[in-house]
Amino acid sequence: MKYTIDRTMHESAYLQLYRQLRQDIAEGIYSPGAKLPSKRQLAEELGLSLITVEHAMELLADEGYAVPRQRSGFYAGSGSQTGSTSVRATVTQMSLGDMPEDFPFSVLARVMRKVLTDYGERILMRSPGSGCEELRQELADYLLRSRGLRVDPEQIIIGSGAEYLYGLVVQLLGRDRVYAQEKPCYETIRRVYAVNGAVCEGLLMEKDGISSEALKKSSAGVLHVTPYHSYPSGVTASAAKRREYAVWAQERGAYIVEDDYDSELAVSLPQIETIASLAPERVIYVNTFSKTLAPSMRTGYMVLPKELIRLYRERLGFCSCTVPVFEQLVLAEFIRCGELERHINRLRRKRRAEESGQH
Repeated sequence: MKYTIDRTMHESAYLQLYRQLRQDIAEGIYSPGAKLPSKRQLAEELGLSLITVEHAMELLADEGYAVPRQRSGFYAGSGSQTGSTSVRATVTQMSLGDMPEDFPFSVLARVMRKVLTDYGERILMRSPGSGCEELRQELADYLLRSRGLRVDPEQIIIGSGAEYLYGLVVQLLGRDRVYAQEKPCYETIRRVYAVNGAVCEGLLMEKDGISSEALKKSSAGVLHVTPYHSYPSGVTASAAKRREYAVWAQERGAYIVEDDYDSELAVSLPQIETIASLAPERVIYVNTFSKTLAPSMRTGYMVLPKELIRLYRERLGFCSCTVPVFEQLVLAEFIRCGELERHINRLRRKRRAEESGQH
């Protein structure tokens, strides 16, 4: 195989592999529909982890250069951006096939039985609009332990995934603001804002986060950032950049949507403080359990600044919570008994071992 990984380069291994495969597909070495090398083959011959190779393949799929087929592998695409959202959804479903060996199914089954016994028919009741009190309390405690965030349960809003919550942000803050995103960003983020009627603006990314010049010139009143792991650039915002975002929001009277995607699984970097801890009155903090538990676990949450709680109740208080009561109570118990953090620690150890094996 002609692909090589230069370990002296600052560029990550998955981006090196992605660029080489993309070039071969673009030049027709792999014609549309041709089968690409398997993830396992690439991992073994290049000395990479399956996760690293999968990241490269997911990026190719998002850009239309590769098309995943369940239980068959990846095939060369045309490089078109069209349909990237559905392609990413397919990749996510395929990734789920690798999860049973790590996911604590027996623990989840035990927690489910406990919830059925403890709560009985209450699981059939309608959830409070912001989510069950039990889950919001456990999340408040968990955020203090894991991210150093001191929040009240009433600040937490439960919803069925990040995309749903992004839509709530537009409905809460209004369409009369410009909503800025990282450029490049995960395309679904921009699409959700746009479909909810928001005017979007892309701000160019540099090696440590959004360009200071672009941020200064922006007319945005809302800034959506993924500071730990921006996709597809892979950039992690520096501590200085996060402080710059916070100062920008405070000076502008703007809001930041801090999408803390993938931060719990950090293994090679120290936990950098959240923007929400720097400017709690200007930050809407968003996270989900899709990465830490499973893509099918369609439960996300956002933490509102205290000053927005009354506005939320006035504008959106009539909305029903989109996550079933049973699932909320199971997740609350999963966190309460320490199983979430034990599971995350197992994933961190696995990632650390895989990363050390690449060097």
